[in-house]
Amino acid sequence: MSRLRITGGRWRSRLIKVADVPGLRPTPDRVRETLFNWLGQDLSGWHCLDLFAGSGILGFECASRGAAEVVLVERDRAAFAQLEKNAALFGDERLRLIRADALEFAASADRPFELILLDPPYRQGWLERLAPFLPRLAGTETLIYAEAEQRIESLGEWRAIKAGRAGQVFYHLLEHR
Repeated sequence: MSRLRITGGRWRSRLIKVADVPGLRPTPDRVRETLFNWLGQDLSGWHCLDLFAGSGILGFECASRGAAEVVLVERDRAAFAQLEKNAALFGDERLRLIRADALEFAASADRPFELILLDPPYRQGWLERLAPFLPRLAGTETLIYAEAEQRIESLGEWRAIKAGRAGQVFYHLLEHR
């Protein structure tokens, strides 16, 4: 079992364990640091959604930087069990864990988030399938962070405003058109 370090905020340098789940590829430190440089280090008052939570590292980074609420959605049983253990270490009521399929959650969401984090399994068309549900999850000021196996220019009504690449990972920050 590997470990990841939270890169900033109140929980900076705290370690979380990562479940050994096929296809799980947590966002590397350098990419997370870039993301939070793009967003700013203070997410006070933000409501964040980590829709393919996996290790939960992106959501934990948001909470560490002051987000008012972080909803972490994960379908895989083993990944979710480790997510629960990691969240318990922080004992923070701002972390809300939901074991569900991302599309089912998106179809039933009843409010928008300020930040949506999308790091789905590759080569399964998740981003394309999710795009029609984004207006349900997002307001016009919502930012979307997406990782993919290739560069993306847009996702539904959101267009990439910043992008980078780390090895095989393309990462993007998108805003509403």
